[in-house]
Amino acid sequence: MNLAFVDWVIVAALLVGMAIVAVTARRYTRSVSDFLAANRCAGRYLLTLSDGVGFVGVVGIVANFEKFYQAGFGATWWSGILAPVALVVALSGWVNYRYRATRAMTMAQFFEMRYSRGFRVFAGIVAWFSGVLNFGVFPGIVARFIIYFCGFPVSLHLFGATIPTAAPVMAFMLGAALMLILNGGMITVMITDFLQAQFINVAFLAASAALLMKFHWSEIVTTLAAAPHGQSLINPFNQAGIDGFNVWFFMIFAFKLVYNRLGWQGIQGFNCAAKSPHEARMAGILAEWRGIISGLLIILIPICAYTLMHDAHFTAESQAVRGTLASIPNTHIRNQMIVPLAIVHMLPHGIIGLLCASMILGTIGNDTTYLHAWGSIFIQDVVLPFRRSQCAPAQHMKLLRWSICGVAVFCFFFSLLFSLHDYIYMYLLVTGAIYLGGSGAVIIGGLYWSRGTNLAAWSALSAGGLLAAGGAAMPFIWTAVPFLTRVTPRFPFNGAWMALIASLSAIVVYIVVSLLTCREPFDLDKLLHRGKYAIATEHREAENPHPLQWLGINREFTRGDRVIYFAKIAWTAFWTASFVAGTIWGLISRIPDQKWADWWLFNIIAGLVAGVITVVWFSWGGIRDIFQLKRTLAVAMRDQNDDGSVPCAGQDTEAPAGTPAVVFAPSHE
Repeated sequence: MNLAFVDWVIVAALLVGMAIVAVTARRYTRSVSDFLAANRCAGRYLLTLSDGVGFVGVVGIVANFEKFYQAGFGATWWSGILAPVALVVALSGWVNYRYRATRAMTMAQFFEMRYSRGFRVFAGIVAWFSGVLNFGVFPGIVARFIIYFCGFPVSLHLFGATIPTAAPVMAFMLGAALMLILNGGMITVMITDFLQAQFINVAFLAASAALLMKFHWSEIVTTLAAAPHGQSLINPFNQAGIDGFNVWFFMIFAFKLVYNRLGWQGIQGFNCAAKSPHEARMAGILAEWRGIISGLLIILIPICAYTLMHDAHFTAESQAVRGTLASIPNTHIRNQMIVPLAIVHMLPHGIIGLLCASMILGTIGNDTTYLHAWGSIFIQDVVLPFRRSQCAPAQHMKLLRWSICGVAVFCFFFSLLFSLHDYIYMYLLVTGAIYLGGSGAVIIGGLYWSRGTNLAAWSALSAGGLLAAGGAAMPFIWTAVPFLTRVTPRFPFNGAWMALIASLSAIVVYIVVSLLTCREPFDLDKLLHRGKYAIATEHREAENPHPLQWLGINREFTRGDRVIYFAKIAWTAFWTASFVAGTIWGLISRIPDQKWADWWLFNIIAGLVAGVITVVWFSWGGIRDIFQLKRTLAVAMRDQNDDGSVPCAGQDTEAPAGTPAVVFAPSHE
């Protein structure tokens, strides 16, 4: 066992605490809207932190461990390409604002409002298939991490039979996630995810401090500088020999930041949970700061792991890690487990327990988000559109719960049987692109272009999905065809490039088909509740002129909102200017490795300082939002017809007999 008694006490205490919170939050779920979207009552801090924990699960962390162990600090430099793009997207409210203004509960509901019911079902099927295929590998990756991190045996002998330890570990993790979701849907998910996010931030701060005390900065720099020429882990301009995670990888991600905004439906519950379009926009502006601490540790751990594995001062520890790695037959799994195995030799007990609890809680948060999303999408966008009458609320929520359980069962067996043969990031990119490849064009065109047509939406989503699915299958087909392997040993395009090809093709298809088939522009004012269709409580002030409207500021911005807005601009402007200046300098002349080392040290110190500030700031804001959410839900009027359905001719849109259209939820405070 790699964990001591104190470590297990920390893990157990946190799990029990989350269970208690989940049970107490259940009483606030009183309608389908509560279960799917927290009745659209979430404030910005609760939204951005709970949304963010969905990306701090073991799978995302292990994927980043792979990336930074392979490419070092150099990979973080090219991510500077993303900063100005993310700034413009966040400050403008790109897609977020308009999508929340539609009041759709799922993206496919928006597709029905904008295009047609048939397209909603088609998009729901594609999104669900892409999502469960993407999420299907998560339980297995998580189980392997827990097994090797905790030091469990890889197999168990029970009643004369041998079973992989991954099976009970996956069952436990998925079961814990189901317990949270089934208790209260999106309300429980948001509250528990927020609390998990705050614990993770504190634990990551402690782990970062422990690592910097164990590894002297000069040791780290000396070890990284010894990497072979063309594979530098310090100098981003000396990485020509690094496979996959190079400048093109981040340029493709920059494109995806714009093209796939709100496209990934794994977080669809958060996309529609904000209490107003403006709150959704502010949550997007705050989102970059929420991940400062997790981003710092996700870089620091693989860098320190590389030092441990290659510095002569840590020979005993590195030999212990290599001994365990030698027992792993699968090359890809072995590469994924280098950093997790190194962690237990880098941190003291207590900190290991905090980090283990963080990983488990982050994974449960990630699983609750995805299980809720894919289970909801299947019912909302595939099953219910075929019903001729509206579902009773109790029956509706029962269907949602059964669907969520079904997704968990599928992922359990998929992970048990499927073996991943690529970088995690590349698999996630190409399977995600089955939906994302075409949905970006459909979402952006539907929200911003009145001439986008139903046929164009069908065509774009089909083209993007087919190209991405072909990209997912080609690596297996390529190695099975001797002629192709003689041309080149493996398929020449990785997941990132196939995702880009699918997306660009879908854009062209959408524009061309729309221009050929549009007969009458669509009424976007009605869709977005603007003008005479405006909802007074949501965003009427946004339409009134403001002196700073040229900067994207409208009358909805308070004084505090403007301070946050300009702080965001200043923060991003500094890092963008540094990136541009450093890139020009690096292209003109060679920057010494010591200069790069000083820059990375500055990044770490700045991250720690900013991280402490944001942990305190976001904790205060998030706790305030939770109390406000509870007060609102305790007295909120529930509209039982607000269940994600779109009325159509001939459909019974009233609630079933015996169910009032509007239910008053009395206070239980």
